[in-house]
Amino acid sequence: MAKAKILGTGVYAPGSPIDNRELMAMTGVQFDAEKLESRIGITARHVARLRGINESTADFAEKAARVALADAEVDPMDLDLVVVGTDTPEYISPATAILIQGRLQGGQRDTGAFDVGASCASFVTAFDAAAKMMAGDPGLRHAVVIGVYNMPAYIRPDDAFGWSIFADGAGAVVLGRVPDDDPSGYIAGKLVADGTQWDYVGVYAGGTRKPVTRELLDAGAYGLELLQRLPGDRNVKLWPPIVRALCLKGGVPLETVSCFVFTQINKSVINEVMDILGRPRALAPTVMDRYGYTGSGCVPIAFHHAVKDGLLSRGDPVVFCASGAGFAVGANLFTY
Repeated sequence: MAKAKILGTGVYAPGSPIDNRELMAMTGVQFDAEKLESRIGITARHVARLRGINESTADFAEKAARVALADAEVDPMDLDLVVVGTDTPEYISPATAILIQGRLQGGQRDTGAFDVGASCASFVTAFDAAAKMMAGDPGLRHAVVIGVYNMPAYIRPDDAFGWSIFADGAGAVVLGRVPDDDPSGYIAGKLVADGTQWDYVGVYAGGTRKPVTRELLDAGAYGLELLQRLPGDRNVKLWPPIVRALCLKGGVPLETVSCFVFTQINKSVINEVMDILGRPRALAPTVMDRYGYTGSGCVPIAFHHAVKDGLLSRGDPVVFCASGAGFAVGANLFTY
């Protein structure tokens, strides 16, 4: 048997950071900055649109991928698979991953390229898919999996909630196919979904059900829409049983896991989940203070910093767990 191993990581966020006070001055919206910082944990973020930077999803993804490839010492021409996890793609069609393949490899290659769209669980779902594909196919020697977010492109001018929370950014991992006796590698994944809860928050205009029209634009019924308030305890209830089930599935005792990387939406929720799991809060790194909420980009961004900050060593068991609107939840268990 073979398995997929993380060889390198990379991140990218556009422009200089924007703190909460500057954000309110730039957008003209008002929100409780003290609560946002103390409870949610967000003090700054990167937003290309507000900095006047002409970049979008594919630019973020490409730059994070190049950093990860350099970190892994893998030539882009040696990639056999490019997977992008996002719900803010460059275009509805073609897939963002196809654009990234073209930018990295410059033309036609025997390389697979596809997007995974599972809301903010897109990266962990893409990671699971890519790792399992590599384990079963000897021709897939190297892959890059990118989680990327450009939700600020969909925020309406007067949306205080949207501006205070969402941000731009991308994180990437480069995977290599290694033999089963390598101490590092992917162990197991777990996916959960409840599509009956699709009508809470999302970008509903622009698809086949709700094409963008002048009437929609005039009515303000476009971009990021919060149709129903999300339950505040949703992730507190979702994550602990999923993490426990994943560890049981992978045969790795929960108490031996060295790092838990959760969706970076709320620091207080992450702390509560770690308390429920009975594990030290310090084992769950957070980066929302620097990056805001970067959706499918946040898990690989937080993991990158955990690695580069020396919080992880080779051989450490790691759990990723991410949830997104719809809803979809994904989790990964691997040895770094």
